[in-house]
Amino acid sequence: MGNLLCCVEVEESTVAMRERFGKFDGVMEPGCHFVPWFLGLQARGPLSLRLRQLELRCPTKTKDNVYVTIVACVQYRAIADKASHAFYTIINTRSQIQAHVFDVLRASIPKLALDEVFEKKKEIAEALEEEVAEAMAPYGHEVMRALVVDVEPEEGVRRAMSESRAASDRAAA
Repeated sequence: MGNLLCCVEVEESTVAMRERFGKFDGVMEPGCHFVPWFLGLQARGPLSLRLRQLELRCPTKTKDNVYVTIVACVQYRAIADKASHAFYTIINTRSQIQAHVFDVLRASIPKLALDEVFEKKKEIAEALEEEVAEAMAPYGHEVMRALVVDVEPEEGVRRAMSESRAASDRAAA
């Protein structure tokens, strides 16, 4: 977004806020805009409307007292019709999403045993998407998709699982 001789360029897939003497005056769409600073107008932003992805690692404990790290991925974006709301109501969108993701995961994973966590990854992801989308809507952001990418048990549990599989493979052979 450039500002030369009272002209402001807003790039594709972004919007900017126009303020008059510090008060919101409108949303500027992509293109060139005349923003005369000597009349009290000013451009703020930009605000990207592109899809963003946030990958998070949430350590938690299962019902059977196994420590796991849940790797979750949330795809979100600012809603174009609520651009001013998205720009002015929240400073750090990523931190807000992270807090909600951790809250959902730390509330749901301790209710499940380790095997159930692996089996119900899709259900956990759906609950995660629904809860985070509901929490972010008032801030002018929409969650497009939330995924549970991986469930990583602690190293000792992984070794025990590998040894157990190896023993069952030897017994079957």
